[in-house]
Amino acid sequence: MKIDDLDVRRAAESDAAAVAEVWLRSYAAALPSVRRAHTDDEVRYWLREIVVPGQETWVATVEETVVAMMVLDDGDLDQLYIDPPWRGHGIGDRLVELAKQRSAAGLTLWTFQVNAPARRFYERHGFVAAEHTDGERNEEREPDVRYVWTPGE
Repeated sequence: MKIDDLDVRRAAESDAAAVAEVWLRSYAAALPSVRRAHTDDEVRYWLREIVVPGQETWVATVEETVVAMMVLDDGDLDQLYIDPPWRGHGIGDRLVELAKQRSAAGLTLWTFQVNAPARRFYERHGFVAAEHTDGERNEEREPDVRYVWTPGE
């Protein structure tokens, strides 16, 4: 796959099922040791009924197949998931650049401390760890880290 074959666009409601499957496969591959707070069907419902229709959701597609998804919420990069076979092709880079363009005042995000590849990815993109927690405030009860990106730093 060449990066030229990638289309990045706002998600349509018709993308919700594919978005959910990308989220589920990516979570399972990246975070096998993290307890899931919701069933697959609950995740599908949340993405279909709440996230895709009501939040700024973006998809990356190749030949009209959803291969990645991202959710932005007023300066928060809330979700960024790449389908495992598509990792390493620059798709995450494209989505983070889009997030930065759309949030020129800066971005924050949370990731689990155990997710070393995600932490390296965000740090490579200029995000700085600003807070570490014991996981008490997230549904998974998993220690996490808040990252901040400030333009010009």
